[in-house]
Amino acid sequence: MQTFKGYRRENGKFGIRNHLLILPTVVCANQVCSRIQQQIPNSVAIPHQHGCSQVGSDKERTHKVLVGMGKNPNVGAVLIVSLGCEVINAEEVKADIETTGKPVIWIDIQTEGGSIKTIQKGIEEARKLMKLIEDIPVEDVPASELIVGVKCGGSDFTSGLCSNPALGKAADLILNSGGTIVMGETTEIIGAEHLVAAKAVNEQVKEKLYDCIKQFEDEIERMGVDMRGGNPSPGNIEGGLSSIEEKSLGCISKAGTAPLEGVVDFAEEIPGKGYYFMDSPGNDIECVTGMAAAGVHVVCFTTGRGTPTGNPIIPVIKITGNELTAKRMADNIDVDTSGVLLGKETLDESGEKIHQFILDVANGEQTKAEILGHTEFSISRIGISL
Repeated sequence: MQTFKGYRRENGKFGIRNHLLILPTVVCANQVCSRIQQQIPNSVAIPHQHGCSQVGSDKERTHKVLVGMGKNPNVGAVLIVSLGCEVINAEEVKADIETTGKPVIWIDIQTEGGSIKTIQKGIEEARKLMKLIEDIPVEDVPASELIVGVKCGGSDFTSGLCSNPALGKAADLILNSGGTIVMGETTEIIGAEHLVAAKAVNEQVKEKLYDCIKQFEDEIERMGVDMRGGNPSPGNIEGGLSSIEEKSLGCISKAGTAPLEGVVDFAEEIPGKGYYFMDSPGNDIECVTGMAAAGVHVVCFTTGRGTPTGNPIIPVIKITGNELTAKRMADNIDVDTSGVLLGKETLDESGEKIHQFILDVANGEQTKAEILGHTEFSISRIGISL
């Protein structure tokens, strides 16, 4: 039985990292959080542009993402920093994260008396939290506990021919061991949604998938815009992709061959094992953020053109099938599958290579994005700011 070294959480879940997360509830708390993080080695902060002037489903999404980041099993403890007058309720954020059993402390800038006092208080509280989690032992965890996101960005012609199908082979290995695969990017199954829907385990799952597509297309029509030029992007087109349909046919192969167990909303916690689709933007940072907030442990990210994208709390593995990109962006690429196109390895062999690297990362090996400190984070908006 394959295993990885994981950190057990009070709710029975396991993380592959043991982060102290410093969490601003609102944009106004970003600078204070960043100053605290700079004084606490091995902590991570997630500055963002939200938390105030939001209502309805837009406000709910921000709350959901912030809570999801705190609940992710890769996070061992959370320090919440609020301003005191924002629309996001810090007390509710704290209570929701505490359902996992992990330690959570909340401080408020207005209550503490300003930025300097809050930074001093935050450093003190963060050190307490770090002390609580730094001695958590790692233990052998079955690979069936792994939740792996599959994502592509900066695609070119090699993505659909090589890196995506190779990742699909790795996805099948994860699923065959009892693990979970999450594919996102609603925009990038358009034109191939019928092939994804054909894998649905029942009519309800199929209908929800088609509803995701319809909602997106209705919104594009309401705005009176053409998605072409935004997706495929100029880089996609320069890389040899002629249409969203062509791009989508390559995109969907990265999830493997398993049945589609369910469709979840953006940042919604993954409810079971198997293959799931997340209704999420094609935007790289927003999609990966949604996966992290949903409880994904690690994201495998294929790219033909190359991209440095990372995340504050989950490792992001970069995979390319383009030999030139692998050389030109060696700083950022973790796995080179171009040997398939060169006739030096099979898709199965390339998939096994990706699968082994996933296990290595689960066991503590750092990705290039982690080494370089790429901690991109962005919440997908729904409504206007007031």
